[in-house]
Amino acid sequence: MLRPRIIPSLLIHDNGLVKTVNFKNPKYVGDPINAVKIFNEKEVDELVVFDIDATVNNAEPNYNLIEKLAVQSRMPLCYGGGVKTVEQAQRIFSLGVEKIAFSSAVLETPELIMEVSERVGNQSVIVVLDIKKKLLGGYEIYTHNGKKSAGVDPFKFIEQAQKLGAGEIIINSIDKDGVMKGFDFSLLDKLRKQISVPMTVLGGAGSLADLKEVIDRYGVIGVAAGSLFVFKGVYKAVLINYPSKEDKMNLFKNLYENS
Repeated sequence: MLRPRIIPSLLIHDNGLVKTVNFKNPKYVGDPINAVKIFNEKEVDELVVFDIDATVNNAEPNYNLIEKLAVQSRMPLCYGGGVKTVEQAQRIFSLGVEKIAFSSAVLETPELIMEVSERVGNQSVIVVLDIKKKLLGGYEIYTHNGKKSAGVDPFKFIEQAQKLGAGEIIINSIDKDGVMKGFDFSLLDKLRKQISVPMTVLGGAGSLADLKEVIDRYGVIGVAAGSLFVFKGVYKAVLINYPSKEDKMNLFKNLYENS
């Protein structure tokens, strides 16, 4: 039986592991390689790593770091950051990465989705949409760590991305990033109806109850979190953590009972 995926989301800045709030003020929380090793021990479902410097600096992906992450990872690994061409994507896959997340590159050149999916299979092509509420209502996609509006309607782009071969869509709420007070269900309810490929949600998880609410609401889905899996307690002490097998069964309880 298919089940939801519980996915730690790691941000890389200056080769270190950081956490942001609303995509701002990255706070150093440790070494990314060490975090991967700990998540290995905790037998996580999947890991997503975003290099938040690459696109902003118009830099090549850090292949050396990607290779180190892939070598250490005993779980499916998704990497995002600075990938603009099929050749870059193929090089990253050759290092042992299972999925590549695209954002600004496919917003500028949507055909890249089709080009990569035809080479490696659509299951490996992930489209990440960083979405923020507009002041006067509605939603907008942003790139470059939330600094640049893509000028693209998220609902229309999701439809286009799926037609071009996107294998998964990650919806990341800029407004909820690092706040740890729950997901933007107003946004997710609207988008869920439109997404026919696997969907992963990110931005807002502050407790296991928040993860459970997503699963109860949407069923088999990817639920990603950053702060929840690197901080612990009210004072946000840095501690890499992940739900135990028993905790995960409780998260999936309603899903199994209703199947």
